[in-house]
Amino acid sequence: MNNLKVFVLMAGLTALFGGFGAALGGSTGLVLALGFAAATNLFMYWNSASMVLRSYGAQVVDRAQAPELYEMVDRLRQRAGLPMPTVAIAPHAQPNAFATGRDPEHAVVCVTSGLLKVMGREELEGVIAHELAHIKNRDMLLQTLTATMAGAISSLASIAQWGMLLGGRSSDEEGGNPLAALAMIIVAPLAAMLIQFAISRQREFKADAVGAEIAGRPHGLANALRRLDAYAKQVPMDVSPAVAPLAMVNPLSGARGITSLFSTHPSTEERVARLVGA
Repeated sequence: MNNLKVFVLMAGLTALFGGFGAALGGSTGLVLALGFAAATNLFMYWNSASMVLRSYGAQVVDRAQAPELYEMVDRLRQRAGLPMPTVAIAPHAQPNAFATGRDPEHAVVCVTSGLLKVMGREELEGVIAHELAHIKNRDMLLQTLTATMAGAISSLASIAQWGMLLGGRSSDEEGGNPLAALAMIIVAPLAAMLIQFAISRQREFKADAVGAEIAGRPHGLANALRRLDAYAKQVPMDVSPAVAPLAMVNPLSGARGITSLFSTHPSTEERVARLVGA
């Protein structure tokens, strides 16, 4: 099912690129956009994980640099039957974590420096187990592609907007349709957000359940979720909304204005209730 979702996501990105090209440059723009989309899909497949780490400002660490964290990940990944993932730390005060990578052999588990400071051992194990569950469920490629795709679509919308402001051919048969271009500028980023919303919510419930099995006790993960949610509302994180859905809890929970109207994560109360009630 996840392979099908990845295919649909990549096909959707290609269609959006093609729509922009046709709107801005007619048939010539369509061909150029489709070629660019193919290159973008390949680039995202091989490089999306490193792009996400850069978005969070994360640095890869080894056993010597973070012995307790590294050994905890190593112990839990063996319990989950997974190869050892790359371990990274992001320099954010807000406690949070995420997993990324195209497959279990190229996976990354990243935690924030704030998480290491405030979480107890049992809670930290629950967080790590949750991220390992994403790897075990093989949905990291899906979530990573979704995040990088949203960023690519937003960038393309900005390019299209500048193209309209600077003017272009629109009166001949090969020219773009300015009304269609305007519609794409508005619709495409919204479509990318809807894709993220649809995918993110259900995968979090599944990762919570599998993570509790890996950790061996659901209450550590449940307590961690409560604390993560509380900190996210108090401690801001400067991160792109495109990669926010990768985090264990919404890192933009404390945002105000229009950003606070959108959430890519299910409510913490419901997640905790499912864990404790299981």
